[in-house]
Amino acid sequence: MHTLNKLLAAILLATAAGCAFNPATNRPDLVLMSEEKEIKIGREMHEKLVASTPIYNDPILTAYVEHVGQKVAKASDRPDLTYHFTIIDSQDINAFALPGGYVYINRGLLTYLQSEAEMAAVLAHEVGHITARHAVRQKTAATGAGVASVLSVLVTGSGVVGDVTNLWSTAAVKGYGRDMELEADRFGAQYMYNAGYDPQSMINVIALLKDQETFARRRARVEGKKQQTYHGVFSSHPRNDVRLREAVTAAGELPEDKKITKVEYYREKTEGIVYGQNAQESEKNRFNHKSLGFSLLFPEGWTVENQRSAIVGTAPDKSATLTIRVDKRDGNQPADMALRGVYDVRSLEQDEALSQYRLEGHTGKLPVSGENLPERVAVLFYGSRQYILEGRVSEKPADTEAATEYDNMFLTSIRSFRPLRKTDIVKPDIKRVKYVQANDKTTFSSLARHMEIGEYAEEQLRLLNGYYPRGEPKPGEWIKIVQ
Repeated sequence: MHTLNKLLAAILLATAAGCAFNPATNRPDLVLMSEEKEIKIGREMHEKLVASTPIYNDPILTAYVEHVGQKVAKASDRPDLTYHFTIIDSQDINAFALPGGYVYINRGLLTYLQSEAEMAAVLAHEVGHITARHAVRQKTAATGAGVASVLSVLVTGSGVVGDVTNLWSTAAVKGYGRDMELEADRFGAQYMYNAGYDPQSMINVIALLKDQETFARRRARVEGKKQQTYHGVFSSHPRNDVRLREAVTAAGELPEDKKITKVEYYREKTEGIVYGQNAQESEKNRFNHKSLGFSLLFPEGWTVENQRSAIVGTAPDKSATLTIRVDKRDGNQPADMALRGVYDVRSLEQDEALSQYRLEGHTGKLPVSGENLPERVAVLFYGSRQYILEGRVSEKPADTEAATEYDNMFLTSIRSFRPLRKTDIVKPDIKRVKYVQANDKTTFSSLARHMEIGEYAEEQLRLLNGYYPRGEPKPGEWIKIVQ
């Protein structure tokens, strides 16, 4: 009985420790995680994200998003939390949050918004997830597994989840369920009101996202493809959502002369934002060898030197290198046999066949370790040549996680090896959003004929300007075009 009493006391103590009052929900949170732990998990995931994901390089726009985000956050139920707002360099229409104060909005979503108030609505919704501790309340952030796969899903909008049993993956990618999404809307609308933004702008964002869904559904049907889905920023709402409208109305109505909308200011700050794929930015560390006709993507920030006998990429801190050597191919010898022959070993560890860009090859890890020996090796056949790739780490990592990160980095570069393309030599022009004033002859159909943005140019222009699926701009109205 004494042991049982001690056990019950321990359970009660643990429960009390994890039961913190949540100022947003106005009730206790029965979670076994402190705010300090929540912030630590968010910081670790943020560091992994920025190390593996392109961040949009526009200091003025970044400062603008940060300013609006902080304004909303200071008007929230957790104003003392340190918030961070980041623009992801992705054309996907997406926004998401990580525990502990980290909010992200994709460049692609910013191009379709029409005002500062609409941007505030998106950021406020994500702040609402943080203040309500939705990730923590679902006991999701504590799992922490599969971070790389989760981040890739968040950034790309893909519906593939690396570990479907991981609750954090499910919540982060698909939203937190109808009730929690509505709760984030309710908090977000209140934070907008507190900060002086018109909460009704949240309804406008719903409308433009629903137009995107309608277009994606029609396009998928025409092309016979599966419709792409996005993260749950407002995704759980129908277009005319009564509960959402009630939540927005409950936040309060600001006097007309006190509502912050800032259509013109938003136009000024987003003028020139990249539209579509930012090819030059995402491929900026791709090495192209014109005479040998191959291309390979080195890790971001690495320096690449074309030496006499090899091409060597080096990490900024000199901790690792990736070397490419070229040799003549030995007849029809299989790739796995060729790779073992290079290093005179009978077998390789963690080996696998490679088949990429119509090239065949093999990769693996050497079974022996020693000075100057690479950790990860690969051979790829291209024409009459074989390319030997070697990943080396200057000092053996102290833990297995660090070793795995190096190996994943090497494998990513190895799998990016491909024949050189014309577009690798002549980089495509980056498309940017510009604002012009319509006249009495302006139609989206006539504008689309002069823009090289694909076969759905008119539909894209309508979506950019909030005129999907019909309607024309009025003379004197500022509209977005792509150049």
